[in-house]
Amino acid sequence: MTTPAPVDPTTTSAWADLTTHYQGFRGDLRGWFDNDPDRAERLSFEAGDLFVDLSKNLVTDETLALLVRLAHEVNLPERIEAMFTGERINVTEDRAVLHTALRRAPGTQPPLVVDGQDVDADVAAELDKMSAFADKVRSGEWTGVTGKRVETVVNIGIGGSDLGPVMVYEALAPYRQDGLSVRFVSNIDPTDVAQKTADLDPETTLFIVASKTFGTLETLTNARLARAWLLNALVARGAIKDTEEARRGAVGQHFVAVSTALDKVAAFGIDPANAFGFWDWVGGRYSVDSAIGTSVAVAIGPDRFRELLAGFRAVDEHFRTTPFERNVPALMGLLNVWYTNFLGAQTHAVLPYAQQLHRFAAYLQQLTMESNGKSVRWDGTPVTTQTGEVFWGEPGTNGQHAFYQLIHQGTRLVPADFIAVANPAYPLVDAVGDGGAVQPGSDVHELFLANFFAQTKALAFGKTAEEVRAEGTAEEIVPARVFSGNRPTTSILAPALTPSVVGQLVALYEHVTFTQGVVWGIDSFDQWGVELGKKLALEIAPAVSGDADALAAQDPSTRSLVSRYRSLRRG
Repeated sequence: MTTPAPVDPTTTSAWADLTTHYQGFRGDLRGWFDNDPDRAERLSFEAGDLFVDLSKNLVTDETLALLVRLAHEVNLPERIEAMFTGERINVTEDRAVLHTALRRAPGTQPPLVVDGQDVDADVAAELDKMSAFADKVRSGEWTGVTGKRVETVVNIGIGGSDLGPVMVYEALAPYRQDGLSVRFVSNIDPTDVAQKTADLDPETTLFIVASKTFGTLETLTNARLARAWLLNALVARGAIKDTEEARRGAVGQHFVAVSTALDKVAAFGIDPANAFGFWDWVGGRYSVDSAIGTSVAVAIGPDRFRELLAGFRAVDEHFRTTPFERNVPALMGLLNVWYTNFLGAQTHAVLPYAQQLHRFAAYLQQLTMESNGKSVRWDGTPVTTQTGEVFWGEPGTNGQHAFYQLIHQGTRLVPADFIAVANPAYPLVDAVGDGGAVQPGSDVHELFLANFFAQTKALAFGKTAEEVRAEGTAEEIVPARVFSGNRPTTSILAPALTPSVVGQLVALYEHVTFTQGVVWGIDSFDQWGVELGKKLALEIAPAVSGDADALAAQDPSTRSLVSRYRSLRRG
């Protein structure tokens, strides 16, 4: 099926009405709440286990109605169905986009068939294979070459083959099996692999090399370094003989792959039977719920991994079936369009009040910016609006002592998503207190969440000069202590950070990203922007290594930099 041309959002009647609406728009969160006691209830929604309060955003009922109308006028309903049913909406790569198929419920009828292939059967078979492997590692049935059980798994990947697994692994720390840990190597900087392997026992270490094509420069370089470390260490301690046969046997026992390039996997020394595959219709940044998540399945177990998939599925079903007026991912995506294209916001903060989500913002940076950092639409024509936002963030309360100053009193509009859970993994009590606000026996999580609630309140409602003066503040200091308010936030609250909730959070932002991409008319599933730098790196590498002709072929700045590097390296 030919993908229809994108609808230019600026040509829709909804966009015209939004433009008129914006021209007379004045954010007044204090006034809106004072005059509308039902605002919080009316603008709070549920998706799976996630309670999402949109009431502190800079929108009125009219704003939301116009944004929902825009979603229909750019054919978001049709695009959602096209994605879920396997149409080739990744136009530049002529691929379907079916990460949602990775978490379909077993036995769903009718089965999903794409290009004559039973996708459900393929996914189930690979999940079963991955689960069986995870069980073997966890039980000790899978051993190293000397018969010792695996104690450390090292995942070697980059981009989606690293950011997703490490984020989920950290988020689900309480669910990890004792005595079995996972480390992640991604950066081609040799420091990364050197430090991650420095204190490991080669006899109890298993490497997972995650690369769909088994040709990613960074991943294969690190895999070769890891292989050399393993073999040299095993030979040095007399664990294996220094023969080609013994080395091959050790690689086969200590390395598995996540890849579909079985010939390259075998050439590396990995038994193709120990390669776990996924499909072209799974983009790297959407792949943590595929075999790319093998390290996670080993850490938390196949049953918990299936709970993770069920969480994804809950939000998938919500996104696919819920009217946009109550559809959380669609509304959040449309709000981002409102802020980006009408209110001039350029960044978006994600602020989890859950230390286990300390890698969530980094994960979202790839998901959102690699997806929507585009300047052409899916038909090759230039975009007609600003696209994408700079996503960033840190866990609270750390961020409060770093960058919240800018969000509260700076000149930039920074919409922010606050994420918290009601039940902590570690419900600790402060038995001593500090003699101040914290009393002996205080529930520390409640103190933590008091900050979560306070920050969104302060950002929304601020503090007027009159309120500052009423506190007895000296007049010359009053301006510095005024908070304008009207700083938009979304609050997301979940019962606990379970595997299901982590899946729900990831799926939520996947569909937020998709919604924005549809409005802007861009292909959110390719990433050609990363290719040029990779190609040029290969061309420049000989110059860095001393090839005079390659150096002479560079531009003056690059030539100067490479020459200075070489002089410093020799020194």
